[in-house]
Amino acid sequence: MTNVKLTDVAKVYGGKVEVLRNIDLDINTGELVVFVGPSGCGKSTLLRMIAGLEKISGGVLEIDGQVVNDIPPSQRGIAMVFQSYALYPHMTVRDNMAFALNIAKMPKTEIDKAVNAAAKKLQLTEYLDRLPKALSGGQRQRVAIGRAVVRSPKVYLFDEPLSNLDAALRVATRIEIAQLKEQMPDSTMIYVTHDQVEAMTLASRIVVLANKGIAQVGSPLELYETPNSEFVAQFIGSPAMNLVAGEIVGTGETTTVKVHAGGGTITSNVPSQPEDMGAEVNIGFRPEDAIETEGDSFAFEGEVEIQESLGEVTLIYFKRSSAEKDQVIAKLPGIQPEHRGQTRRLTADPAKVHVFLNGVSLLYR
Repeated sequence: MTNVKLTDVAKVYGGKVEVLRNIDLDINTGELVVFVGPSGCGKSTLLRMIAGLEKISGGVLEIDGQVVNDIPPSQRGIAMVFQSYALYPHMTVRDNMAFALNIAKMPKTEIDKAVNAAAKKLQLTEYLDRLPKALSGGQRQRVAIGRAVVRSPKVYLFDEPLSNLDAALRVATRIEIAQLKEQMPDSTMIYVTHDQVEAMTLASRIVVLANKGIAQVGSPLELYETPNSEFVAQFIGSPAMNLVAGEIVGTGETTTVKVHAGGGTITSNVPSQPEDMGAEVNIGFRPEDAIETEGDSFAFEGEVEIQESLGEVTLIYFKRSSAEKDQVIAKLPGIQPEHRGQTRRLTADPAKVHVFLNGVSLLYR
């Protein structure tokens, strides 16, 4: 039963370039925690520090209650699956999976048992005698995962393991990783990805990294439904959450905002204080929560610029105005009539409308 704890962890290169700071995080036994964030935010660096491949500049890292800051990677009880498969091309699948166990001089019977068990979990049994060149990309990645599984480590680390696969293989391999986690409920896994679909579907909890630190930690639905900032609101979800500028004109248990673009008003179930009256804010609503309306209560009014019909949904893109820094998008169900060139109004259920003051949700200030 293994947990990972980071306390005030930092990473600085050359004493000058600060990459990460003040990282405080508890990863519980049996969790699959996913690190996400924009390129260059330090998610892979953080994973490599946990693995021992990067030295920690400050703070404390504990694995299973033991401080491991200065313990080499081979003694940390971790196994890492890299973005590249890193398989030995001259070795069979069986020999690739058994390599670390052979180096550790385990008895052959135990090695065979561990390899066969891992191959069964990953549906690789029929490929054990093949060379990597005879496998598909998805099968090679499963071999790389199998090489980690046979070691029965305390913690599994995945560094963007699906990014080299095409879309169909990514979906299939993602499902296999989810099934693997179901088969090993007590295994602790840390997974780095830039793909939020992977994060949303695999994670017990998501850690969003930004601005050299942690922006928010929570379950996938917590981050989706109650983001603490505009950054998280727009990073989680595709298309990103719409943000529309306005002014608070009603406070209390609910908040009423007058929208700058079109002059309509919209109510949110987010509470506000009397001193918030007149504050400049951004209201947020997700494209899938947008509802067309012809009334005076609306979150946005604009001219449709582009329409994409995808069958199950239709995406409506509105022209940018001086009041919006980002394009507003509506995701409407099914096949819709042609909207291009027409002016439309959008509203949303008050329970789905977020209010951000200075970039921070009123729920979290």
